[in-house]
Amino acid sequence: MKFIINQSKLSNHISIVQKAVSSRSTLKILEGILLTVKDNKLKLTGTDSEVISIETFLDCQAIEEGSIVINSRIFGDVIRKLPNSDVHIEVNNNMVNIKCENSEFNIIGNDGNEYPQIPIFVEQKSINIPKDLLKNSIRQTSFAVSLDVNRKVLTGIYFELKKNILSMVALDGYRLSRKKIPMNTDLEFEAIIPGKAMNELYKILDDGDEDIVVNIAESNISFETGSTIFYSQLIDGQYFSYEDILRSNHETTVIANRRELQNSIERASLLAKEEKANLIKFSIEDSKLTINSNTEIGNVHEELMTEKTGSDLSIAFNSKYILDGIKNMDSDSIKLHFLDNLNPCIIEGVEIDNYTYLVLPVRLAADE
Repeated sequence: MKFIINQSKLSNHISIVQKAVSSRSTLKILEGILLTVKDNKLKLTGTDSEVISIETFLDCQAIEEGSIVINSRIFGDVIRKLPNSDVHIEVNNNMVNIKCENSEFNIIGNDGNEYPQIPIFVEQKSINIPKDLLKNSIRQTSFAVSLDVNRKVLTGIYFELKKNILSMVALDGYRLSRKKIPMNTDLEFEAIIPGKAMNELYKILDDGDEDIVVNIAESNISFETGSTIFYSQLIDGQYFSYEDILRSNHETTVIANRRELQNSIERASLLAKEEKANLIKFSIEDSKLTINSNTEIGNVHEELMTEKTGSDLSIAFNSKYILDGIKNMDSDSIKLHFLDNLNPCIIEGVEIDNYTYLVLPVRLAADE
């Protein structure tokens, strides 16, 4: 195998494919990147063999076609340190020779035929999602997936497409996050995608409004963006019936400026986070929302003017959990819906209502 390629472009694509490479695999070959040269294209492949696989393509000047597996960390470090010039790579008997201007490296590789196969999609469904919309939806949901490996289905983001609406849902038992995306398709499907995979996909999605092609098979899903294909295994199992807890009846509704409320909670949480429960208390009376935090090292008192309908209310939250949802709202004004001080608070945008966040309150001793 022998080819010539631009250093900067190669470095960028190595960074992409490294998102799928495990640095602590029991199989040494999985710590490598598979390089394949064919038809003046270089394909870089990385996989952890369990959840994520990535293929990315870029142009090269192919002199001799072939394949080789080379250690991901070493190869990435070498290419990144080279000058932005043409890189000449040649493989003989699994020895990878890398030359660029006055630099030359020789690194031992592995036979490309020994590298694991990437998932093959036989029967699949395909949809297109604008890249910026998908990226924003991952940001708004992935933080709420569960980290409890004993509740595996909750460690993923639930994709549900029905009636021309794609819902992306994440929940961990304390909060729920749902983003709804209008779709122009008759297809219907449901899939649970590991939160780990969605976080890595988010990192490689650059800004832009072109479409991502999403292909869904029985046990895998892929996302095609530009010259890169991102594969993920799906989580097997039945997802939680989340719609049952998204009630439509509310006893109290408060409309607040999102930024002002976020700032007030962040200030209150400066003391709250010193305690294990991160506890803050909302007191809603007439048009005033008061936020208090009392800890061993002191207390904080915040007041915010709002629009309120319904009954007065006092309710407590873990400050981190309620902040996570409010920070991810796109609306300038948000609605907080309450039933009582024991049931979840449901938060929605006023101007933009395609995102819903639910957070459980903290039960205080006085509520027993």
